[in-house]
Amino acid sequence: MLPVLAVSVLVRRDDRVLLVRRAQPPFADSWAFPGGKVLAGEALAIAATRETREETGVAIRDLRQLDLVEIIERDSDGMVSSHHVLVVFAATADEVAAAAGDDAAEARWVAVEELAGLALTPDTRRLLTAHLPWSSR
Repeated sequence: MLPVLAVSVLVRRDDRVLLVRRAQPPFADSWAFPGGKVLAGEALAIAATRETREETGVAIRDLRQLDLVEIIERDSDGMVSSHHVLVVFAATADEVAAAAGDDAAEARWVAVEELAGLALTPDTRRLLTAHLPWSSR
């Protein structure tokens, strides 16, 4: 099994962050940054912009590479069941409305005060803590 190349985007607007509730594994029903698979021949930044729009309806700007995440899942026998390599970007957006699309079960802008109460993926929580000074309030 070859690793799957994907992107995700930490999108900020004022004191809110754009999150999606994942409908598919890995981490189904957890909240994460919008993102998805990179298509063959597609530049990473183009994939990040496309996936954010497809999953949330939100257009992003000021895109910059932020981090790299590897998600390797194993079955009960220790065999690799999935392997995703995510290039994580940061971006901003002007739009207020977010609507779930593509494979997102839900999409919404989340205020800082709400983050602690959400079932975030481990890497989403880590990246929010590391890169958004206001996330620790």
